[in-house]
Amino acid sequence: MEINTITNQTIALAGIAQVAVLVQQLATTGTCDQQAMEASVGSILKIDSDSVADIYGGLGGLKLGFEQLNGQITGDKAPNPEQARYSAAIVFLERKLSDRKDMLSAIQAGIVKAQTQTEQFGLLHENVLANLGNLYQSTISTLQPRIMVNGDQGYLSSHAIASKIRALLLAGIRSAMLWRQCGGSRWKFIFYRKKIQAELQYLLNQI
Repeated sequence: MEINTITNQTIALAGIAQVAVLVQQLATTGTCDQQAMEASVGSILKIDSDSVADIYGGLGGLKLGFEQLNGQITGDKAPNPEQARYSAAIVFLERKLSDRKDMLSAIQAGIVKAQTQTEQFGLLHENVLANLGNLYQSTISTLQPRIMVNGDQGYLSSHAIASKIRALLLAGIRSAMLWRQCGGSRWKFIFYRKKIQAELQYLLNQI
């Protein structure tokens, strides 16, 4: 299977964009799109899949990410500096993480534990989210610069919401890893914007 395609790169980019939206939703309102969150968090546990889309449970799981990314590229949506900052930080930290074999091994072990928990409790159970959140906190969160999430302090101080946000940031790292594995790069995003935009339109029509 050819992985280095504009389709797979666009799917991975939508995965990053979706996480940025969900993190902002949780930080500012205390809630978020549950279907999108399930697809994003679920992508962490999909180590082996038949396709990149399958990692998110199908294209429908990334509808929020596709719409957000499409709106940003076409200019139909007003720029959201917070979401852009989260996305850029996620991509940057994933590059740093790729050089840390020890940290990657620790994350892999934590994911295996989360897979077992999911079978017992369900994907979005508080135990699973707490485990993934702690995994992010003990690994990626130690890399610099840390991702600083802005929002309502009442929500951010909630342990349950903090766990959800950290689990989602881990999902963002997963998508950034996919983006790179599929041949994505900063230059490609700049020079292939029209191709990505056309692919977004095509993928949205498939949902």
